[in-house]
Parts: sequence; C-alpha cells; structure tokens
Amino acid sequence: MATHEAIIMHGLTKTFTSYRRGEGFTAAIKSLWRREKVVTHAVKDISFRIAQGEIVGFVGQNGAGKSTTIKMLSGILHPTRGIARVLGYTPWEERKKYVRHIGVVLGQKSQLWQDLPPVDAFRLMQGIYRIPEKDYQERLSELVDMLKIKEVMHRPTRNLSLGERMKCELVVALLHGPEILFLDEPTIGVDALAKEHIREFLKALNKKRNVTIILTTHDMDDIEELCERVIMIDKGVVVYDGALATMKEKYITTKTIAFDYARVKDKRSFTAALRLGKVLEDRDTYKELEIARTKVPKAVEGLLRSCDIIDLAIHEPRLENVIKEIYKEQQ
Repeated sequence: MATHEAIIMHGLTKTFTSYRRGEGFTAAIKSLWRREKVVTHAVKDISFRIAQGEIVGFVGQNGAGKSTTIKMLSGILHPTRGIARVLGYTPWEERKKYVRHIGVVLGQKSQLWQDLPPVDAFRLMQGIYRIPEKDYQERLSELVDMLKIKEVMHRPTRNLSLGERMKCELVVALLHGPEILFLDEPTIGVDALAKEHIREFLKALNKKRNVTIILTTHDMDDIEELCERVIMIDKGVVVYDGALATMKEKYITTKTIAFDYARVKDKRSFTAALRLGKVLEDRDTYKELEIARTKVPKAVEGLLRSCDIIDLAIHEPRLENVIKEIYKEQQ
C-alpha cells in the first residue's frame, strides 16, 4: 500500500548541445572557426509524482525522452533545469547516498560477466553495498526461490538463456534491498514463459516489499499485466499521465466480437446484429465483428437470440493501438 510520495518531479528539462557542419573538406575547414549550434530538448518541463508502492508504466516512442528521464532520476545525468526529489534525495547531487535506495535493470546492458557465474556478481554486490552476511544470505535465498534460479546462478553467464540471465540481473539489482526499482526493457527478447515468470515475480515483490517500480518498455503486454498507471511522453513532453483503465476507456472506441455458431434460428435478427458493426472475418460458422463499444451489448443480445452460439469472445484493441491514437491526437 502506498504511504508517501517516492518521486516528485517539477519542470525537469534536459537539453543537449551539438554542432552541425556541411559535407566535404571545405566545410570541415570552415567549422574550425564557425560552427552551427544545434540545441536538442531531450526532456522538456516534465512534472509528475509517484507514490511509494506504485508500479508505473513509462512509455513512449524511440527518442521520446524515456531513457534520459530515467538517467536523471537515477542520478546518471544532471538536468539543465528543474527539480527532482526521489526518496527525499536529489539524485545527481547526493548520488553516493542515494544509490543505496534504488535498483536499476537495463535490458540492453548487463551487470554480469560472461565467463563467470552470476553468483560471483552477487558476491561483488554484497561487497559494494556492504551488505551484512546474514542479510545477504536471507535476501539471496528469498530472491533465488522466487525466481527459481538455484541451479542457474552457478553456471557461466554465457551458458544461460536470455530469460535466465534477466532473472539474475534482477537479483543483482535487488540484493541491497532498494525501495525503488527502475526497469528498462526487462523482457526484451525473452521467451513467453520467462516473461510470465518475471511479471509474476515483480507483482510479488511489489506486494511483499512495497517496492516502487518504474517500467520502461515497448512490450505493451508488460504494461497491461503490471501497471495500473501509465505516463506517456512524446518529444520530451508528458502527453498522458493517468490510470491505464481511464486511457483505455477514453481511446478504445471499438471492440471485436468473435463467435462460432451451430445454426441461425432467426435470419432477420441475425443480419440486423451483424449490421451493427463491420464484419472482419466470415467463414462457414465463424465470424469476427468490429463494433462500437456502445453497441456491443445490443449486438451480443441479438446474436444470442438469433443463433445457437457455440463460443463467443469479446476482445479489446491492443494497447499499441491506443497509444497510436494518443500520438495522433498530439499531432
């Protein structure tokens, strides 16, 4: 249960300065005296608050500013201007004290060594964070049991599957008992079964330890499985911050009804039900119907009355489509 605000951001901005020159030798010589300055706003006036114990999906297209924001929140980057307080710390000013309270997992960057077993990396983390032996053994045992990696952690990292390696990365990030966990693409390239194990682990960790989780991912299934709240940014600006359910309610205008049936009892009513939407697939006794959300109850009622239904399912559009609609609205 959330008890206080873990993260407070106000007006956080990060700009990068680069220089542009033309092509060729002449342009290279001219650039020694005069260069065109280019200022890029990676993040612009971002403000939000996250309560302790929340699991928040932080989403956006490539280049939207997600990684830059996470790097500022983890103390790696200094902002150009703005305020951020995480667990009472200013991340880039009090980094040595602050990092003891956060864990970071980067899907594209490993904290393990390819030729050594993960257990060696666990021991190194114990030394870096000065974790007492008793606490280390208790946390390690708990994490290993939850992630089911007792045998895995003794094999060389290069011999592990991507899913096994990612589970070990989570152990490395959590051994010192952080209150906040930053996850950047934690399931990228991971097989379906390992993804499910990782999601269940994160849910259990959040429930048991009240760990705040900030999840940056392009896997919308991760967002739907784990997050009740979504913060979406585009071109460095927050374009949506609210409940996932509210986002879907606002932007999902249609649903799909897929059904199998044995026979049509009332052809007229059956045809009327189909005309409420758009038939996407029509073969023998199976049909898929795209229909406005508001008309779904009427369509289902008409289908149940007019034919012998064998199986019927109602599907929402994937979250990727919802996000596309939000981006269209911003253009």
